[in-house]
Amino acid sequence: MTRPSGAQAIDRAAVLLLQVVEANDSVTFSELAATTGLAKSTTSRILAALERNGLLRRERGGAFSPGEAFVKYALRGNAETDLVALALPFLERLGEFSHETINLGVVRNGMVEQIAQVDSRYVLGGTNWLGRSVPMHCTALGKVFLATDAAVLPPGRLERLTPKTITVRTRLEEELVEVRRRGYAVTNEELEVGLSALAAPVRRREGAVIAAISVSGPSTRFSATKNNEVADQCVLEANALSSLLGYQQKKVGVA
Repeated sequence: MTRPSGAQAIDRAAVLLLQVVEANDSVTFSELAATTGLAKSTTSRILAALERNGLLRRERGGAFSPGEAFVKYALRGNAETDLVALALPFLERLGEFSHETINLGVVRNGMVEQIAQVDSRYVLGGTNWLGRSVPMHCTALGKVFLATDAAVLPPGRLERLTPKTITVRTRLEEELVEVRRRGYAVTNEELEVGLSALAAPVRRREGAVIAAISVSGPSTRFSATKNNEVADQCVLEANALSSLLGYQQKKVGVA
């Protein structure tokens, strides 16, 4: 008995989908066509349909990875390992644009911890921040989190780490208003002398800020012009990652 064409199409789509989901890395079109034995025209048509419906995602090189639907399911528990894997293409693209150090940070025990990094193209500024915890009030990543509605400023006096570190709470609150307005945070020699950074928020579907992406490097390389250009790109990549997590972008800042 001949199967209905609809059932056959579903079976073929399932075979292609499983090939991508069960692979350890992204899978190319040629690999999928060869492995499944399907005609290239059929493979192309089914892959396009799976991509349109968020079940597959085409990467920059053209290979296929699990799409937004699988990502949302995997991130229901907000697992950091899944978030890092998902974020790496966005971090790498920002690194290619800026040539500076790129980090993905999350809040842990009242501090910001870097959980992923793309190294700078320069020798100067090649610090490894992975696993390091830094204060909230004097880092671009931290100011992104402090600027959210749910954030609470750390109690007591704010620690002064450099002459430029903001220690007056009212000044920090004023700056956080600006962070919310423009959509990204900036620090200039507040954590360490000679170090500048900027960062933008990453949000889940419901709007909660679950991470932030930062660009950091020597202050001598962070001119006003470069700051604006890199900030725009940082916000762009953070927004793209947020969209992949299901967040609908708004036209206001980070609050």
